[in-house]
Amino acid sequence: MSVSFVALLIVLYGVTGCTQEAREQQAIELSDEQVENIVRLSYPYVAMYNVNQKFALDSSSPIWIGGWNEYKVPERLLDHTVKAIARPNNDTLYWTAMIDVRREPMILEFPAYDSKYVSLMVTAYDHYVNIPLSTTKGDFAKPTRILFYSERTPGYRGDPVPGVDRIMELTGDFVSAVVRVMPHANEPARLQRNFKAFRESRLLTLSEHLDRDVAEIEFVPWQTPPGVERDLDVRQHAADFPPFGRTDFDIYGDNLLEVMQFVFNHTTFDPNDENDQAVLAAYKPLGVEPGKAFDAKTVAQIDGQRFRTVAQSVAQRELARMLEMTSNPEDSLRIFLPKGEMDQELLVLLSVVGPIGQPAREATYAPIATADGKPMNAMHDYVVRMDAESLPPANAFWSLTLYDYENGFFIPNDFKKYSVGENAGMKLNAEGGIEIHVAAEKPDGVPPENWLPINRGDYGINTMMRIYAPDLERWKTWSPPTAERIN
Repeated sequence: MSVSFVALLIVLYGVTGCTQEAREQQAIELSDEQVENIVRLSYPYVAMYNVNQKFALDSSSPIWIGGWNEYKVPERLLDHTVKAIARPNNDTLYWTAMIDVRREPMILEFPAYDSKYVSLMVTAYDHYVNIPLSTTKGDFAKPTRILFYSERTPGYRGDPVPGVDRIMELTGDFVSAVVRVMPHANEPARLQRNFKAFRESRLLTLSEHLDRDVAEIEFVPWQTPPGVERDLDVRQHAADFPPFGRTDFDIYGDNLLEVMQFVFNHTTFDPNDENDQAVLAAYKPLGVEPGKAFDAKTVAQIDGQRFRTVAQSVAQRELARMLEMTSNPEDSLRIFLPKGEMDQELLVLLSVVGPIGQPAREATYAPIATADGKPMNAMHDYVVRMDAESLPPANAFWSLTLYDYENGFFIPNDFKKYSVGENAGMKLNAEGGIEIHVAAEKPDGVPPENWLPINRGDYGINTMMRIYAPDLERWKTWSPPTAERIN
């Protein structure tokens, strides 16, 4: 038997074996229960992949950062053109960096901020929230440098670095790093000092920080990933990243396995973490495992429309659960936590309602229910009343923000008024209380600061109370106001 013939047999056997393997994977049948389990376990990753990719790569978005390892200095509070994330806030300014540590550790450098509330929030594709720096912990009163790396960052394992104050190991290679700052919009001089601090904050590589020749350092210096440029253009869907979706449902319907394979390859999974092991176990039979290259020919063939439909059903149920947080304040103390501290069911809820918020020591969130228990609808007007004694228990400040219910976006209006609070504007009455009106036309006698405009129509709306640096003891006994229908 010739060597060439043997080689041919080996090739044919290999092809036959691969084909058989592919056929077996494609033949996997999933029950309704299994599909829903996969959808729920995937939701945090899908939601955060979409959010982070839109921040980094969506050049059509008003909050586009400009690529990975880039940052954006804020110019104003967010408005209705922002559609990268559900239920954004309109009460703090955001300084945002998109960080990629696959090539080299990255460093954030901050000056002192002159604000009674500042926090740094860091979130990877797994949607766990970390707050490494905050005024509630005494930070941001002086210049600070914090270094980020992951277990896959080459040549670096957390050693001290001269001039670096904090070192943080990330759970993923790609993270959004968001600095929230109460701007003190009613104090012009203080506001300008904070804008100056924004301009002086920056993101740099470790080698840039050390200012040394590349040959002198022990790790590979950061370079632009293949197919993606720092001055990103229309090639935002380059092969380095799977396409993101206009909505989370688009990923479920179009490229769920490709996205999850990418996420798995850039996430640190804890062998002792129940949530981690559950999602890995759900995807292994589908041919998606950490360390693999995605191959559409060998992964299981799933019904994208079926997954999309189930994801939409899950989202509707979670939105309906949102108001339960009003009647169960204990849940508000257990959300937006780091890995190992976050309940999976609440994580799914947050991924649907509005990703990447803050833990209770930084902020609490209270969806406002109606007095009659019926969903709010833009066919009607509403009023939210609080007297001086029932104002939110905020040590820093509070705000009430209006959204459309289905998408969680600000409602467009000529006044660009989306929230009531110290930064977006509010006016207390003579007794120290406030009435906030949600209405198509400003009611007579109501200060414009206390009016949230709606466009009359048959669609759902909802309001969210944010309380920054809350008094958690008071929070446990404080009751959120209700929205009273007035027509």
